[in-house]
Amino acid sequence: MKTAIFPGSFDPITLGHQDIIEKSLNLFDNVIIGIGQNREKKYMFSAEKRKKFVENTFQSIDNIQVKVYDGLTVDFCKKNNANYIIRGLRNVSDFEFEKTIALTNRRLSGIETVFFLTSAKNSFISSGIVRDLISNNGDYSLLIPKGLNIK
Repeated sequence: MKTAIFPGSFDPITLGHQDIIEKSLNLFDNVIIGIGQNREKKYMFSAEKRKKFVENTFQSIDNIQVKVYDGLTVDFCKKNNANYIIRGLRNVSDFEFEKTIALTNRRLSGIETVFFLTSAKNSFISSGIVRDLISNNGDYSLLIPKGLNIK
């Protein structure tokens, strides 16, 4: 069984995240969505709320688990017997940033990172844009999974 971790803050989950996760199910038997806790980062939503958003998005898919974790992603992978990390790429700057992390993770642990390109229709979406829309009472509904109520 091939298990992969898709780590992120998911603050909140977007259509871009959903796109990557759905693509990853074609390659992996199990996908664990790891909601990372970074003490230096300020989140709009609590870890529990973010976990609930993700669980609600994928409630009908049996081979997806959602877990909150602290610490290094490679340690979380080892704890969950995952040999792969999933990352989404929207643009060239995403690749440059993610490549450095992927090479470091491989050197530290031997865990490979698999990159998926977001669909063109979702390539502009980020959690930061969604948070800005939420904060300013904008319409964010077209950028998050259908039926998700995050307010």
